[in-house]
Amino acid sequence: MSRRKLSLSALTVLELTPPQMVECAARAGYDYVGLRLLPATDTEVRHEIVGATPMKRETLAVLKDTGIGVLDAEILRLKPDTNVADYLPMLETAAELGARYVLVAGNDPDEARTAERLAALCDLAAPLGLSPSLEPMPWTEAKDIVQGARIVKAARRANTGLIVDPIHFDRAGSSTDTLRDLPREWFGYVQFCDAPAARPADVETLLYQARAERMIPGEGGLDLAGILRALPDDLPLSIEAPMNEWARRADALTRAKRLREATLGVLDATYARQ
Repeated sequence: MSRRKLSLSALTVLELTPPQMVECAARAGYDYVGLRLLPATDTEVRHEIVGATPMKRETLAVLKDTGIGVLDAEILRLKPDTNVADYLPMLETAAELGARYVLVAGNDPDEARTAERLAALCDLAAPLGLSPSLEPMPWTEAKDIVQGARIVKAARRANTGLIVDPIHFDRAGSSTDTLRDLPREWFGYVQFCDAPAARPADVETLLYQARAERMIPGEGGLDLAGILRALPDDLPLSIEAPMNEWARRADALTRAKRLREATLGVLDATYARQ
């Protein structure tokens, strides 16, 4: 098996600035990095990287120096009051940085409107060479892979698809059989992490675990092998494993290296059993 391309997700090393993330990914042996150009929450740090900013110039310079590619940029939310055109500056910056995918969250209870806005976002992103891709998360309005697939199908755009994150996939009760039946072209990359087998009983714990306390791949109870086997075997893996307790004891580079090694171990074990 040829080695899968690996990307260091922003959420794994969120204490770093975007240029520091690129440097960390390079030093830890990754092929790509994921960059968070817009914060996921109101309380999260916002880096001034969208537009003609010093941080964007610094990030571009480090990308050039290291040879690291940008796999994806985050995060666009489709809400009831979203004006898709407002996201153009972020999309332009993502394209300038060399990103291929843009992560999209569905935060609108009107599924038809979500599909319409995803289509509009795709039209905005297409000239920039970007694929806005929907990540189902059980606490959002695009809760699972089945609903995500309905939205992507309804959007009817070639430059969109789905992002599978193992913790969200499991917590939503999604099935690898369902995953296997979806069009292969809908998947550009897959996120990667582990988590306890026991599913949280409340949304607060669900959110905390997903945002702050995941597990090293192979050390939890998620069916990582099943998810990998249900998807194309050449997809890049974006390692997204925020672990706040570990981050208090170990620096970003140490964590990034350990996560990469563990992921390669899971890949070896998965495909050795086939």
